[in-house]
Amino acid sequence: MIVSVIGLTITGFFSFNYADQILKQRTGDQLFGESTVRGETLRLLFESRIEQNQILANDPMIQFLITEMNNVPEIQLKAVKEEKRRDFLIQVQAFQKLIGFSIGFEDVKIIGKNGSIFFSLSGISNQDYSQDEYFQRGLKESFVDFEPSESGKKMIVVSPVYVSDSKIGDEPIGVIISRMRTSAIDNILLNRSGLGETGEVYIVNDDFVMLSESRFFENAVFQQRVDTLAVQKCFNQGEENLGFYPDYRGIPIYGSSYCAKDLGIVLLAEIDEGEVEKPIEILQDRIMLTGIAITAVMGIVAFVMSKSLSRPLIKLKSAANKIADGNFDVRTNIRTRDEIGELSNAFDSMAQKLQESLIEIKEKEEVIKQLEGDTLLKFSQHVENDCVGVIDMADSTRISSKLSDEDITKLYEIFLNFMAKIVLKHKGEVIKNIGDALMFRFANVDTNDSTSVQNILECCLSMVESYGRLQEQLQKEDLPRLDYKISLTYGPVKVAESITSKISDIFGPTVNRCFKINSLCPKNSLVVDQNIYNIFKDFSEYEFTELCIIELKQKYGYNIFEVRRKKLDDFGTESS
Repeated sequence: MIVSVIGLTITGFFSFNYADQILKQRTGDQLFGESTVRGETLRLLFESRIEQNQILANDPMIQFLITEMNNVPEIQLKAVKEEKRRDFLIQVQAFQKLIGFSIGFEDVKIIGKNGSIFFSLSGISNQDYSQDEYFQRGLKESFVDFEPSESGKKMIVVSPVYVSDSKIGDEPIGVIISRMRTSAIDNILLNRSGLGETGEVYIVNDDFVMLSESRFFENAVFQQRVDTLAVQKCFNQGEENLGFYPDYRGIPIYGSSYCAKDLGIVLLAEIDEGEVEKPIEILQDRIMLTGIAITAVMGIVAFVMSKSLSRPLIKLKSAANKIADGNFDVRTNIRTRDEIGELSNAFDSMAQKLQESLIEIKEKEEVIKQLEGDTLLKFSQHVENDCVGVIDMADSTRISSKLSDEDITKLYEIFLNFMAKIVLKHKGEVIKNIGDALMFRFANVDTNDSTSVQNILECCLSMVESYGRLQEQLQKEDLPRLDYKISLTYGPVKVAESITSKISDIFGPTVNRCFKINSLCPKNSLVVDQNIYNIFKDFSEYEFTELCIIELKQKYGYNIFEVRRKKLDDFGTESS
C-alpha cells in the first residue's frame, strides 16, 4: 500500500510538471501547422498571380504593340496611344477571360521601356513612370507588393516584358503593372478557426508594417508597425521562429512564423500566452484532484482487500482438513486471479486426482471380481455402421527371418506407429494390432456427409502415398524396405467392451471381410469392398478397378476394387 501511494505521488508530481510542457508543445504544433499551411498557401497565391501576369507579358500581340510604340517619337505618341488602345484592350480582355474574373483584376498599366504609359484600363494617361519604384524594379524582375487603398490595400503584381525571341541578358522592352483585389489573401488570413479567442494570423512586409487586418486594432493595414522578434529573425537572418515573445501590442504571446523573405513578407500565427496557460492550469488542477481521489480510493480498496484475503485462506484450511478426514469430494472453487486463486486451483486439481485414483482402484477391484467370475468381455446390444480398415505388412515372415529379435521389434514398431499416426491425423480410431497388421475404424459413418466419407478414403490413400517416407525412416535405422497392403470395408459391426481395457474391440462380417480382401490386395495399394465402391463411385477424384477374382465371387459373393487417385495430365485435365 505504501509503495503504491509513493508511486502514485511521484507519477502525479511528474504529470503535474509535464502537463505544462505537453500542452505548450501541442499549442506550438498547432501554431506551426497554421503558419506553415497558410504561408505555403499564400506563397502559391503570390506565385500564381505572378504567373498570370506573365501570361499577359508573354502575349505576342502585346510584345509587338510595345515594340512598335517604343519606336514612336514623343510628339506622335499621344495620337498613337489612342489609335492602339483598342488593340491593347482586346488583348487585355482576352487575358481576363482566360484567367477568369475571380482573381479580382482591377487595373493594368502597360509601360514602355522609357517609362511612358502605352495603355491603362483606367484611361489614357500621360504620366511618366520612368522614376517610379515599381517600374524600376519591374525592369529587373517579377514581384508582388501592396499599396494602400480606400478599402485597405491592393495587390500590385509587376512583370517585365521581353521580345518574343529574347535571350538571357536582353533588356526588357517594357513593364506591366497590374492591380488586384486582395479578397483571396484576406480569406486565408482572417479565418481564425482553431485559434481560440485571442489567436490571429497576419502578414508583415520588409518595412515592418502590417499588411492585413488586426484582430485588436482597427485600420491597422499600413498603419501598425510590427517590430517583434519573429519579424526581425525573418528579415535580418532569414529564419523562422516558434516560441514566446511580446507582440506588436506588447502582450506576451505564443507565436509561429513563416518567413517568405524572397517575397518580402513574413506570416505570423499567434495566440495570447494567457489563453495558452489557461488549459494548463485547469489540467494541473484536475491532476491534483484526481491524485487525491485515487489515493483515497486506494486506501479504501487496500482496507477491503486486507479483510477479504483472509476468507479464501480460511476456506483452504477447512478443505485441507476435510481431505485429511478422507472426504475427496470437497472443492474450494476459489476463482480469484491471484496467487491464492492459483493455489486453490492446484488444491482442487489434487483433490480431483485423488478422487479419480480412488475410483480407479475401485474399478480394478471390480475387474478382479469379474475375472473371478470368468466375465472378460461385455458385448453391446446395438449395431454400428463403421468403415473398417486393415493395413498388413507383406512378406513379413521372409523379412523377419533375416533379422534379429531386436530389429524385428524395431521394424514392427516403426511400421505400426507410422500408420497409426496417419489414422489419428484423419480422426480415425486405432482398434488393435494383430502381429504385423493394424486394424482401425471410423465409427458411425454418415454416408450422406461427403466431407466425412472422403476423409476416410483420403486416410487410406495417404498411407499408400506415404510409402517413400516410411522407407526413409526404415533406412535411417538400417532396416530393410517393406511393402504393405491396405483394405477397407463398410458395414455393420458389434462392439465388445473389455473389462481389462478402455479400448473397445469390434466383431462381425464387415471385419472378417476386411481381413479376407486384404490378402488379395496388390502390394502398396488399396482395395475396397462393394459397399465402399457404392459410396465413392460418383467421386470424380478417384479411379476404381474391379479385381476379377472368380473364386472369391463364387465362394463369398465378394466384389473387390483397387482404388487409385486420378492423375492430371500436363494441361490439368484428368487422364484415363
